[in-house]
Amino acid sequence: MSTKRDYYDVLGVSKTASADEIKKAFRRLAVQHHPDKEGGDETKFKEINEAYEVLKDSEKRKRYDQFGHAGVGGASSGGGGGAYDFSGGGFNYQGQNINFDFGDIFGSFFGGGGGQRARQQTRRGRDIEVALELSFEEAVFGVEKAIKLNINTECEHCKGKGAEPGYSLKTCDKCKGSGQVVTVTRTILGNIQQAAECPDCRGTGKVPEKLCTVCKGAGVNRKEQIVELKIPAGIDDGATVRLREYGEAVLNGQKGDLYVHVRVRPHKKFTREGDLIISHENIDMVTAALGGELKVDTVDGEVTMKIPQGTQNGDDFKLSGHGVPHIKKDTRGAHIVTVNVQIPTRLSKHQKELLREFGKSSSNKRSFFN
Repeated sequence: MSTKRDYYDVLGVSKTASADEIKKAFRRLAVQHHPDKEGGDETKFKEINEAYEVLKDSEKRKRYDQFGHAGVGGASSGGGGGAYDFSGGGFNYQGQNINFDFGDIFGSFFGGGGGQRARQQTRRGRDIEVALELSFEEAVFGVEKAIKLNINTECEHCKGKGAEPGYSLKTCDKCKGSGQVVTVTRTILGNIQQAAECPDCRGTGKVPEKLCTVCKGAGVNRKEQIVELKIPAGIDDGATVRLREYGEAVLNGQKGDLYVHVRVRPHKKFTREGDLIISHENIDMVTAALGGELKVDTVDGEVTMKIPQGTQNGDDFKLSGHGVPHIKKDTRGAHIVTVNVQIPTRLSKHQKELLREFGKSSSNKRSFFN
């Protein structure tokens, strides 16, 4: 398994590089390796984009400098819901073939093909799209959801054949078994022949000896259907789950697919970046100066976190293993806690005197907290 390169090395800049130097390096390398350019390299281009997405953001850069790649959640290269890309891959949950696609996945699935090529393909039912909203915790840990559909399903009486049980299919009289009918139109340029799907056999070349008494030969019935879907732990907002052949049925053909578009509701306290969960916690200045312990809310419940002596406002702390699970790995990301040091706005006379005294005693020292 390859190890990710240091983001500063990817862009060819030092760890002390300014934001302007990082931007210039990114632009130069992006032009050099753009996949649309002759000699371009798509892999390097993605790596460059990933590095820049982190280093251009001051907060992400700070976490990367402190924790490395673990501090930026794997660095999503596209933002939005694209933390993971499972295009062409899939999982199998209880017999359900599930694919995960992020971005524009529908170009090759809808409206596909035409003309003669389409007629040669197996008849296929309509694809169904539904939206599914999950809570933040459901997306992190996974959940089972029941999806209610009202679609054309295979006729149980004739098993989708359109013929009454006990009767067989015969050759269509109209198209003579070809599945197509040819019409001739006379024009000033001569006769034009056009082939179209036979309306009697719907392109199959066969018709029932006797129509099904339930579906009247359609092979399908409109019916409410419940699909039990197991959402895997770690799915992200904007993901699409594809269930093969869970769409609408069609006479003598293949069922369409079901596409479930996942939306994750924002959490009132946590945000997510890839496999990271991020939150902010307040501490008082005494705890920041002297150190102590802090009770932190995580998706796993309350966790006690140690605050070291001399903690500064905005410091980040990593709680390993309390982030988002990786869909294809048995591991989890981290929970990053940013602390905000609270300065009191109201002090008693005695407290003010103590602070003044402390200020005098530390005025000649380099560090306020030493």
